[in-house]
Amino acid sequence: MMWLELLTTIVTGVFAGAAIYINVAEHPARMSCGTELAATVFPASYARASAMQASLVVVGTVLAIIVWILTGQILWLVGGVILGAIFPYTLIGIMPTNKLLQEPGIDKSANSTRALLVKWGNLHLVRSILALVAFAIFAYVLALSG
Repeated sequence: MMWLELLTTIVTGVFAGAAIYINVAEHPARMSCGTELAATVFPASYARASAMQASLVVVGTVLAIIVWILTGQILWLVGGVILGAIFPYTLIGIMPTNKLLQEPGIDKSANSTRALLVKWGNLHLVRSILALVAFAIFAYVLALSG
């Protein structure tokens, strides 16, 4: 059982690390290059990150629920629900902004585009926080059992 708990924590930690990296390094670096360049690279960056991150959220959530079912420890369910909440949040909260930023006719140098990029960074921060909370819960449970 410990290996499954550890795997759940690792998958969640990888997602949290990737999400935090985007907020702390990638997006600020992209924005520091100017709106036009940031808007140009956003679609390619998003496409690469979304496939990896979506997989990690789904796998981490499913693993957390399995661990909860097998152990009965409610914190695995709590962490799994928090981690799983990232998926609908992304679809409902972030996807409209993603779509606007990926429109072929977007004026990549407009102030409105810069505002969308800033908004996207703030929306993505919520994903980072949720992932970090889920990871902290899983690490806490592991520390208690080990």
